[in-house]
Amino acid sequence: MLKLDLRTKFLVSLLVVSASVIATTLWMVGRSVRVQLQKQIADDLHNSLVVFGDFQRQREIGLSSDAELLANLPSLKALMTTNDAATIQDASADVWRLIPADVFVLADRTGKVMAIHTSIPGWRCESAQTLLKDSLPADQPSFWWYGGGHLYQLFLQPIYFGAREDGTVLGFLGVGHEIDEMLAHEVSRVASSQVAFFYGNTLIASTVQSGQDSLLPLSNVSASDPGLSNPAEVRIGNETFLATTVQLTPSIPPYVRLMVLKSYDQASGFLDRLGRSLLALGIIAVLGGSAVVFLISYTFTKPLSNLVAGVRALETGDFSYPLMNRTGDEVAELTAAFDQMRANLQRTQQQLLASEQLATIGRTARSISHDLRHPLTAVLANAEFLRDKNLDGGQREELYGEIRTAVDQMTDLVESLLEFSHPRDSLHRICGSLEETVDHARRAVQAHPRYHEMNITVHSEGRCETSFDPKKLERALANVLLNACEFAPRNGGQIDIDLREVKDCIEIRIIDNGPGIPAEIRDKLFQPFVSHGKQNGIGLGLAIAQKIFQDHAGDASLESTQPGRTVFKLTLPLVMSSAAVPKTR
Repeated sequence: MLKLDLRTKFLVSLLVVSASVIATTLWMVGRSVRVQLQKQIADDLHNSLVVFGDFQRQREIGLSSDAELLANLPSLKALMTTNDAATIQDASADVWRLIPADVFVLADRTGKVMAIHTSIPGWRCESAQTLLKDSLPADQPSFWWYGGGHLYQLFLQPIYFGAREDGTVLGFLGVGHEIDEMLAHEVSRVASSQVAFFYGNTLIASTVQSGQDSLLPLSNVSASDPGLSNPAEVRIGNETFLATTVQLTPSIPPYVRLMVLKSYDQASGFLDRLGRSLLALGIIAVLGGSAVVFLISYTFTKPLSNLVAGVRALETGDFSYPLMNRTGDEVAELTAAFDQMRANLQRTQQQLLASEQLATIGRTARSISHDLRHPLTAVLANAEFLRDKNLDGGQREELYGEIRTAVDQMTDLVESLLEFSHPRDSLHRICGSLEETVDHARRAVQAHPRYHEMNITVHSEGRCETSFDPKKLERALANVLLNACEFAPRNGGQIDIDLREVKDCIEIRIIDNGPGIPAEIRDKLFQPFVSHGKQNGIGLGLAIAQKIFQDHAGDASLESTQPGRTVFKLTLPLVMSSAAVPKTR
């Protein structure tokens, strides 16, 4: 698992908090601005429709005045009295040119079209006749005429013979303007928006980019509600618009509607650029702030890092690791307290080591003095006896042998003490079988006067050949056997030596039928000067045995113990093939 130091955790926390705050702020600001932007666009659409309404009323007022003026011309009244369609068609062309109208229609009192002039060649009288027949019964000033793919707003005016009050109608005059692309662009310029005119569900004219006008949402213009529709978001090609529609007068089916659109993408482009700029500034602020905080945190956390390094050094026993010396804050107080604690700990450890050394020297001295007292007493007594001039040669030889035996015991004791100082590479190895070495150790133990009657058996499986130091290994085996003999009963004592070769090592098990190892010394059985229930010995036998086996890259351990059966397990590695190995002796 990845471990982070305090400084890294602090910086990561700062980055996470700063990034979260900046992201949340940008989201809230962006959302608020977008909502405000949509509201602004909706207000602009409403204002555009208001502007168009004023523009349309001015056009209608002008066109209505022109129609009334032409209807009162004496020349036009005289022309209508002829009731001749050809004459009226030809003569009315000059009258049509007097006003800026896209369509000019004259009809007799019965509603029959007598003359028609349009800016669209080929518009037949039959179409105008049908439209006029539908319009005359309606009591309204203007009408929507649609024919041949063209839409006109037409104003009808009666032509009276004489004064209007007399009520003698000679015919009807109709003038109108076409709703075309030119008008759409003019309205778009006045309203500062994209516009589209619909007749029912049919698109008449628009300022939307050519090729995309077919994508205009017809569903928004099919309703019969004469009021403004709510602004809606529409997608035209690759661009998003907010659009609203209004029904134009006169309000007779099929309805004519005006759609006003404003590009949301163009309006939000600035918002996107502003968002990117704010994001860049936020990132720069986070990075700059992180650098500043890093420098500040480094100032505060460096003493902590130094203190942690001092603690880790103390774990390895280094009491002299240099600590930063600062004053005036809590970290300095903690460092000073740790330094004081470290000094006290070092002093206490030295005192404990000195006490332990003195105690060890005392235990060793007591054990050595106890074990040396008996052979020294024998040497001194026998030396006194040798001064007797009346002794014969045999008696002197016997006394000399006892002195020699006592000296050998003291020599073995000193060599046992020096064994712990011998390095591993001091071994004098030979390659051969362990059976002879084990047998020598067995005979050496049984030669001891106290263990003549002890039954010691050896069982071997395999060749059991390896590289070892025979002399030291024999001493280690003898120490373990002597320990087993100490605990085995004097009558009926049984020691079994099981020697076998396994997969990658040689295992030697020494089994006795003694009462078992007490629980209080099992964990420290192989430590120096540990002895329990023995009349003689200084507690070095098993410790020396374990060291010798470990020097051979093996080990010595207590495998199991219980009343009547205690097993010591000794192991040695197989370091060479069993083929063609020379015999040891």
